[in-house]
Amino acid sequence: MTVDHIRIKDLPRYERPRERLLLLGADALRNAELIAILLRTGLKGTSAIDVAEQLLRRFGTLGALAKASVGDLSQTKGIGRDKAVALKSAFTLARRMAQEIGREAPQLDTPDRVADLLREENRLYEVEHFQIVLLNTRRKLIRVEEISRGTLDTILVHPREVFKLAITSNASAIVLVHNHPSGDPSPSEADVKVTRDLIRAGQLLKIEVLDHVILGNSTDNRRKDYVSLRELGYFYS
Repeated sequence: MTVDHIRIKDLPRYERPRERLLLLGADALRNAELIAILLRTGLKGTSAIDVAEQLLRRFGTLGALAKASVGDLSQTKGIGRDKAVALKSAFTLARRMAQEIGREAPQLDTPDRVADLLREENRLYEVEHFQIVLLNTRRKLIRVEEISRGTLDTILVHPREVFKLAITSNASAIVLVHNHPSGDPSPSEADVKVTRDLIRAGQLLKIEVLDHVILGNSTDNRRKDYVSLRELGYFYS
């Protein structure tokens, strides 16, 4: 017994995601439409867009969808193994592209540029990852190093480990970065304490701590998905 599929090409032309992308550009399409282009077909009585919207409702966010395994994706009606593999491949390519862009030595002199560099990678983490962004005298990226994983505290984030990497990399400045898996980027008391400890250590070593950026999620009430502790006033003048 065969299953009837509704193909995107069977939709009216003005409703076809591919046609809309060509006419209006990719940025004009909704997430469901972009996903539908990858899926190509839906099940009997539904289109690929219907299946895509079902996926988004089930996982809630693109970040959660990107974390899903092929097996998890396949549990959605209308998503077989091949479609799940296509989705997993697309999200993995997006993450690798973000990493590749990060290797092109961008200038990281503002917190939004730091957030842009590390947002996609950190979005997939389910526990806190503390990282340092190593910069040269022109505030250009040398590389990003992970210091610890888990709950942020003074035991897991020791100045010795942070500045050892900065010294061996010949960095003149660093930016501290970590994620809040809860989605709320507001700093905790531990975040503030670690930041101030590292600022003092950097002053002794003549390596400037430029900022501490905490990554989370944006909401209707919070436009930015990150906070800068410098912008919040936690850095000494």
